[in-house]
Amino acid sequence: MASGKHRAVSAQRQKVGSVVVAGAVPLVLALIGTGTASADPGQQPTVSQPETPEIDMSAPAGPVIPANTRSSLAWSRSGPESRYLSPVGPLHAPTAAAPVAPILPPPGQFRFGDQQVPVPEWVPVDTSIQINDVSAQTEAQLATFLDSVGLERSRSDLVAASTIGSAARGAAVGSTLAMPVAMMSSTIGAVAGLVAGVPLLPIGLVAGPILGGMVGYMAVSVPASIIGAGIGAAVGAAGGMIAPSHGVSPEGVAPVAADVAPALA
Repeated sequence: MASGKHRAVSAQRQKVGSVVVAGAVPLVLALIGTGTASADPGQQPTVSQPETPEIDMSAPAGPVIPANTRSSLAWSRSGPESRYLSPVGPLHAPTAAAPVAPILPPPGQFRFGDQQVPVPEWVPVDTSIQINDVSAQTEAQLATFLDSVGLERSRSDLVAASTIGSAARGAAVGSTLAMPVAMMSSTIGAVAGLVAGVPLLPIGLVAGPILGGMVGYMAVSVPASIIGAGIGAAVGAAGGMIAPSHGVSPEGVAPVAADVAPALA
């Protein structure tokens, strides 16, 4: 009986994971496109390896990356501190802060902040690596900003992970709710593509409907995913900020409960 229940739960988790991926992947692909278009080719990423003179040769460049890990970020860390969470404390205007290293995803998994789901077989390896890299770097840059306004690293990690994870879940919800309209738009796009492909016989009769259907579906799905992601990100950020502090800091000092409202004012 126990094994049957375990299989049922696993199947349900895989189904939920597939829904999250279906909503988050178009969103992240859109972010990849906009990020690539706006980036300066000569500009290095915000989160990068230290300059050569500053490298500590006695320390490893990064964790050993297990096989099937969909990441190319060799300077990543294995994960955030979870045994300790600092109070929020007073915030201030952004100041200089050391770049926060990105976090590696588990092997064979997509990692969108605190949300981890298996990589579907239909997603190419290179694409899954790019998606995880964009997600991890976005999370790391958000954590760096939160450090710069006065949050302690454990709190910055939590808020960043919660923001990205909730954004992925919101994208999935938005994509799912928009699916009926997106399918209708896909059908209209396919018909339009078929008409447009008639002059390009015979390849136009195949490529036209496919491209038209894809454009029609994405025209509805991507905006819905982005709107859902924005709502989810706001909810996740708020949740990370109001989460109660706990544990003992690396310096051996237990966190003191803080009044969050003044800090957010």
